[in-house]
Amino acid sequence: MSHEETREAIAKGATSLGIEFGSTRIKAVLINERFDTIASGSYEWENLLKDGYWTYNQEDIIAGMQTAYREMKQDVEQKYGITLQTIGSIGFSAMMHGYVALDRTGELLVPFRTWRNATTGVAAKELTNLLQFNIPERWSIAHLYQAILNEEEHLPRIDNLTTLAGYIHWLLTGNKAIGIGDASGIFPIDESTHNYHPTMIKQFDELIAGQGYPWTLEELLPKVYLAGEDAGTLTDAGAKLLDPAGDLQAGIPLCPPEGDAGTGMVATNSVRKRTGNISVGTSVFAMIVLENELSKVYPEIDMVTTPDGSPVGMVHANNCSSDINAWIGLFREFSEAMGYEVDSGKLFSVLFNKALEADPDGGGLLSYGYYSGENITGIDKGRPLFVRSPESRFNLANFMRTHLFTAFGALKIGMDILTEKEHVAIDSILAHGGLFKTPVVGQRIVAAAMNVPVSVMSTAGEGGAWGMALLASYMINKGEQESLDVFLEQKVFSDVAGEEVAPDPSDVKGFESFIERYRKGLAIEQAAVDHLVENGRD
Repeated sequence: MSHEETREAIAKGATSLGIEFGSTRIKAVLINERFDTIASGSYEWENLLKDGYWTYNQEDIIAGMQTAYREMKQDVEQKYGITLQTIGSIGFSAMMHGYVALDRTGELLVPFRTWRNATTGVAAKELTNLLQFNIPERWSIAHLYQAILNEEEHLPRIDNLTTLAGYIHWLLTGNKAIGIGDASGIFPIDESTHNYHPTMIKQFDELIAGQGYPWTLEELLPKVYLAGEDAGTLTDAGAKLLDPAGDLQAGIPLCPPEGDAGTGMVATNSVRKRTGNISVGTSVFAMIVLENELSKVYPEIDMVTTPDGSPVGMVHANNCSSDINAWIGLFREFSEAMGYEVDSGKLFSVLFNKALEADPDGGGLLSYGYYSGENITGIDKGRPLFVRSPESRFNLANFMRTHLFTAFGALKIGMDILTEKEHVAIDSILAHGGLFKTPVVGQRIVAAAMNVPVSVMSTAGEGGAWGMALLASYMINKGEQESLDVFLEQKVFSDVAGEEVAPDPSDVKGFESFIERYRKGLAIEQAAVDHLVENGRD
């Protein structure tokens, strides 16, 4: 679109806005009817450990949303000379799972508990056994049941149990809504009805019947919506909250709020069966759209859905880029101490590319970048660890390859269950996230770990906020009976270029050698823990 055409589109509201609350950044992306990003804004934030829980301050949630929106609005004004007053549609997404408990007035009863918390192990195990359905520690229902087991004081006052995206959506619309993808991280979904599984709801209520709470689970949970459905409109109070300057008009339709897994699938055109995507950030997760149900319950595999309700096998590892970022920060400190100011982009590029010069297996080095507990490998608390022996080939190239390998170590263990035990067919994987900003390197590492071709689209850098904007656009621009996968395939991605990297046999063999060390190291650690327990030590 020309500059003038874009200006006219903004003026008449022929746009869609996506705002995503990621683990390190809140981002707002405004797109036109051709799905091009025409303005954006962001807010950097960090989670904090408070009273034993990973959380974000409520003040930061609101201030971050307003800042990201304000920067996007200023971007519009600077580029097109227009004060943004209306938008065709809006959608909010955020980190999946976690625990947002609200009372009748909308007050947060406890600080938002994020997906990163590994405090619900007992609840998750009991619920998995009861429901015969894998309930990961991150899921909202696990957080709720653990709070019940802990006899937390706030429980009788709960009126609304939701996710971060659902909370923001409620603040702006007054509607207790949730997209089915995000809902599938709250409680199991019945694929036939596209709603919470009724038998499992009944089992949970029977489990806690003796507690005497003045609510049933169904009364607490937000209503489930499919992609494309209207999930409410922006209220006057919501418009003022999003844009305190008062320029934004009320009445704008909002699509169902979604989780970052769903927006990742949309942003990578991975909602069809046999497709998959991998999203890399503070955590890492792979999503494979399944043709058939799995034969059994696996604690390493989450069963979730696409935003339009198709079953997905999800492998989620709590740790990915944090340890890499910390080491690169150390290299930055060294450079500055030597009197050299280094551009962050160049620093990442140089160090990542060194990994391509390394021994295929990383030279015998070993690392566990566990900033927080890791459910897939049974580690309860964050314990970043780097190990080498006198025989290891310790150089910069091997050091970097080892840290890139280990970023996908826990994920690999989960993915092997899908491919080796369940024989799930994967045609290709599409990747997105900051790690892939450096060309080729990240793709080669993931292709080696997964042993499938890995593609990065030219739109990959747009991220989940762009994927959320696409879902908002789908709601108002889809054709009659047009499914989400057809909309994406034929309208959004028909002309989008992508770069595919096939697995290099040497890289694959090297990663297999590394993951063997990785598994052995975990076994040694578990044996040490068992020994301490047997001898009465914590």
